[in-house]
Amino acid sequence: MSEITAPTSPSSGFRGRLDRYFHISERGSTLNREVRGGLATFFTMAYIVVLNPLILGGVKDADGQYLGDGTTQNIALIAAATALTAGVLTILMGVVAKVPFALAAGLGLNAFVAFGLAPTMSWEDAMGLIVLEGIVITVLVLTGFRTAVFHAIPAQLKTAISVGIGLFIALIGFVDSGFVRKAAGTPLELGIGGSLTSWPIFVFVVGLLITVLLVARKVKGAILLGIVATTVLAILVEAVVKVGPSAGGKNPLGWSLVTPTLPDKIIGVPDLSLFGQFSLFGSFTKISAVLAVMFVFTLLITDFFDTMGTIVGVGGQAGLVDSDGSLPRTREILLIDSVAAAAGGAASTSSNTTYIESAAGVGEGARTGLASVVTGILFLLAAFLSPLANVVPYEAAAPALVVVGFLMLTAIRQIDFTDYEIAIPSFLTIVLMPFTYSISNGIGAGFITYVLIKVIRGKSRELHPLLWLVTALFVIYFTLGPIKILLGLS
Repeated sequence: MSEITAPTSPSSGFRGRLDRYFHISERGSTLNREVRGGLATFFTMAYIVVLNPLILGGVKDADGQYLGDGTTQNIALIAAATALTAGVLTILMGVVAKVPFALAAGLGLNAFVAFGLAPTMSWEDAMGLIVLEGIVITVLVLTGFRTAVFHAIPAQLKTAISVGIGLFIALIGFVDSGFVRKAAGTPLELGIGGSLTSWPIFVFVVGLLITVLLVARKVKGAILLGIVATTVLAILVEAVVKVGPSAGGKNPLGWSLVTPTLPDKIIGVPDLSLFGQFSLFGSFTKISAVLAVMFVFTLLITDFFDTMGTIVGVGGQAGLVDSDGSLPRTREILLIDSVAAAAGGAASTSSNTTYIESAAGVGEGARTGLASVVTGILFLLAAFLSPLANVVPYEAAAPALVVVGFLMLTAIRQIDFTDYEIAIPSFLTIVLMPFTYSISNGIGAGFITYVLIKVIRGKSRELHPLLWLVTALFVIYFTLGPIKILLGLS
């Protein structure tokens, strides 16, 4: 990366105060670069305002209720809460930590909430677990225990978790778009009866190709542009062909979730009714305490290590990483990210976390927290456009899930598959997430296998005590059925 000559720092006025507070000139940047970087980050990750509602809004909890009022799929409501939460937290990151990192509801984490937590408890209980996870991870940051946790899990196993979540997200995109479906003779089949015969599937395929080409050409905001272009195509198809909704499977050729039609209005006042809809310890009365703890731990591990990888990667790209691998204001960065997890649960938008898409802003020259403030303000403005979320069908948003899955999968090159000691646990972690439709199953299988292989090879002393504890909890998690039978609880 070529060196940027730091411009002269403005000595007075509003621009001067901004420069001194955010260290703009000191880090070799300018006000224009920070604004441009903030815009780039927003347009690169704005897709989450559409995707998060589609992931959370289309799933019923254990009580048969949708997130929100329970009776309808509150897509616009979730979109507004997603944008507002991301906006506030990203501005907080910029003002307090003074780094160009943006936050929003975490992909993978929201899938775990929708498909791992909600089917076993109420939405309020699930969001309560998110808040608990945020509180725990905040305590870890404040006590300095995060270093011990970080070193407890092998780096390549952390990579495998990210890769497995990527495959899981891609599978969700394929299935929910109707491109892959359940079949009578086989677990899954292509389209309907092995054929891509519906207009919604056609829209998905075209959207996937558009998004892939944009990503391949490294177009800024490729994922968001792909969603917009595919949504326009979906609206045109529905206007001409009149496909109609799936209606719970009664019309297999119909749109799976949202029928793409122009909204009655574009701008709307954000509805804040989702905020505060959580029960901190309600899950402990619905499921076993051990299972609840395992859920919290799964969220914590996924959130914590994704964040560590993101801030080091993006910070390095921005030239903020010191020779010893540390970043300026690391404690503040991790603290805001930890608070974001709890805030996401309190807002019913799932755990919020630092986004790797922040690298887009850094690529445009952003080096300070001012870029995050710009990104955050744009998210706040997007909250007033939440009615547009009801226009986007899942078939138009699903290509983004597939592409994000691919991007997460690319980290697999960091795993040494010639070393079976780590390769086998990594493999089981990766494949069991999509194959069992469960993130926690993959993580548990990887941890248990890793510990067993270490013990058999006489390397048990290399295992961190925390890893022993986690593995024991996962063993209990996988054997809850037999344990309940032995104890007469089932």
